[in-house]
Amino acid sequence: MKKQKALEEALSIPNILSYIRLCIIPIFIWRYVTATTTTDYLVAAGLMILSGLTDFLDGFVARRFHQITELGKFIDPVADKLTQAAIIVCLVFRFKGMLLLTLIFIIKEVTQGLSCLILYREGKKLDGALWYGKVSTAVFYLAMITLIAIPSLSSRVAEGLILTTMVVLIFAFIRYMIIFIRMHQQ
Repeated sequence: MKKQKALEEALSIPNILSYIRLCIIPIFIWRYVTATTTTDYLVAAGLMILSGLTDFLDGFVARRFHQITELGKFIDPVADKLTQAAIIVCLVFRFKGMLLLTLIFIIKEVTQGLSCLILYREGKKLDGALWYGKVSTAVFYLAMITLIAIPSLSSRVAEGLILTTMVVLIFAFIRYMIIFIRMHQQ
C-alpha cells in the first residue's frame, strides 16, 4: 500500500512537470552554448519560458487539485535552483556583470539552504515562498530571458538588467534572513 501511494505521488502531474523542468536544463544549456543565430538564441529563451510555464503549472495544479506532496516540496525548489544556476553559468561568460550576480546568487542560496537546514533540525520550517521571493524570481527570469533571447543588447541595457536583478535578489535575501533569524530565536 505504501509503495502504491509513493508511486502515485511520484507520478502526480505537478511532480511530472518538475521532472520535465529538470529535463529542459541540459537541453537549454546545449542550445544556448551552441547558439550562433538569432533563432538559436530565441529557441534557448523559449526553453526557459517553457520551464517557467511548467514551474507555474506545477504549483497551480498541486494547490488547485490538492496534489501537494513531500516529494514535490523537495523537487520543485531543486528544479528552480538548478534552472537558475544553469542560466547564470551560461550567461556569466557573455556578460561582465554576471560574475557579481553569480557570487550573490551562490551566497544567497548557500546561506538560505543552511538556514533552512538549521531550522529543520530545530523542528521548524518556512512554508513556501514569500511575496518578495516570488518577485525576485520573476525579475530574475524576465531579465535573464531577455539576455538569452537578445545577446546583442547594448552593454548599458544588459548591465541595467543585471543590476536590477542583483538589487531585487539582495532585497529578498535580506528579508528571508530576517525571518530565518527570528524563527531561530523563537
